[in-house]
Amino acid sequence: MKTPKRIQPLVEDGLVDEVLRPLMSGKEATVYVVRCGTEIRCAKVYKEANKRSFKQAVQYQEGRKGRNSRRSRAIEKGSKYGRAQQEEEWHNAEVDALYKLAAAGVRVPEPYGCFDGVLLMELVTDEDGEVAPRLNDVSMSSEQACEDHALVMTYVMRMLCAGLVHGDLSEFNVLVNEEGPIIIDLPQAVDAAANNHARSMLDRDVQNMTNYYGQFAPELLSSRYASEIWALYETGKLHPDHQLTGHFHQVEKTADVDSVMLQIKEAYAEKVARDERMRDDD
Repeated sequence: MKTPKRIQPLVEDGLVDEVLRPLMSGKEATVYVVRCGTEIRCAKVYKEANKRSFKQAVQYQEGRKGRNSRRSRAIEKGSKYGRAQQEEEWHNAEVDALYKLAAAGVRVPEPYGCFDGVLLMELVTDEDGEVAPRLNDVSMSSEQACEDHALVMTYVMRMLCAGLVHGDLSEFNVLVNEEGPIIIDLPQAVDAAANNHARSMLDRDVQNMTNYYGQFAPELLSSRYASEIWALYETGKLHPDHQLTGHFHQVEKTADVDSVMLQIKEAYAEKVARDERMRDDD
């Protein structure tokens, strides 16, 4: 097929030898199957900002640290240079997240680098060498659903251990082969400590996955993994090998109304006494 314009520089630089076929087109990128020497890989070509249909990009970029102060100032001003730098950071965010999550024990495609808005990475295949299907195209037994759901929850936990929340996790962003689920599509991954929306995004990620697997194993729908994971994170007890249960009990203390009323009465008495002293001084 004809080499897409954005991939042509990679061909000229010897990073890609041949574009074999388009694989899929999504809200933020178009993915192609490419040949790099003897290896078959995929090239993810990010769409320009004005052509992406991915919404709320600003919300996802909150808390991302610029690589230098000049870039940060330019991005804040919204200059042409700043917009270009913001796009570059959006592209680099995915390859950075892939390296970080692979090191944290999360199963993701192996990255080979991001070049001018084109991410080269592993083409995930099944046991027959065909492109691995997305989770939304897969049906399974109740037992398999429980097993894979538990593994995805472990991946969500390990992401948070690495300081990240996927932010757009669903059955459309998970591939499946004989070894289990693989997490994909991470340009919007957020810094859990710096982004004020991290908790709500984690809740949504977990809910999306639970709803999907819950079609095959309804007992999963009552699990509370998001609350369990976030509580461990907030208390500093979260670690990559923690055995999650899916159970969470909010500790609720009964309000001590008598004590509160006593404090109010004492404060009022002090005010009355203070007012009387002020009148006596006058």
